[in-house]
Amino acid sequence: MATRPNARRIGPTTVSTESRPAARPARLPREERRRQLLQAAHEVFVANGYHGAAMDEIAETARVSKPVLYQHFPGKRELYLALLDHHLASLNAMLMAALNSTSDNKLRVHATMDAYFRFIAQESQAHRLVFESDLNNDPDVSGRLEDFNARLASAIAAVIAEETKLSEAESTLLGRSLAGMAQISARYWLQTSGELKREDAVDLIYRLAWRGISRFPKET
Repeated sequence: MATRPNARRIGPTTVSTESRPAARPARLPREERRRQLLQAAHEVFVANGYHGAAMDEIAETARVSKPVLYQHFPGKRELYLALLDHHLASLNAMLMAALNSTSDNKLRVHATMDAYFRFIAQESQAHRLVFESDLNNDPDVSGRLEDFNARLASAIAAVIAEETKLSEAESTLLGRSLAGMAQISARYWLQTSGELKREDAVDLIYRLAWRGISRFPKET
């Protein structure tokens, strides 16, 4: 018996496929879709900067329609701020883990420096969105960066104040200085394109920081 066109044989029967609807792509859970969109936005923002990025390109990179993108983020600004929050939270978690990894302050200084260098060295180039964005003068962006720096300085200051005779104001200033040293030196190290191994660069900055901070008088 002849088989009609657009049909396929399954066992002894013939099933028509002419009216079968195309399969819809699987719908991702909301949080998984949000992560997908943030990853696509990350790629576009790193490549083009905030002002050069377009929602059309972000949607295309994520392989979704613009309505889907706008369901999760009202606009480019909100998308960028969500991505900044994500990267700052990741860096903060790395730094807090370093500070809490030991009660030995010498090792704490080394671990904190190493955490900054590891973040800067990530292939994802998250540091560019955090520290080198063309939107850093925006009040919402600069406010987030200031909050991050203040929390980190406060955490470092708490350790310093506990171990020395320094006041809260003095300890906070030193906390800001240590964090700034780590951040600036790590960014410069990355620009030198591997003239020093990361471990060697971390050790160098750690020794500078520890020789300074360890000279302050201890609490008795």
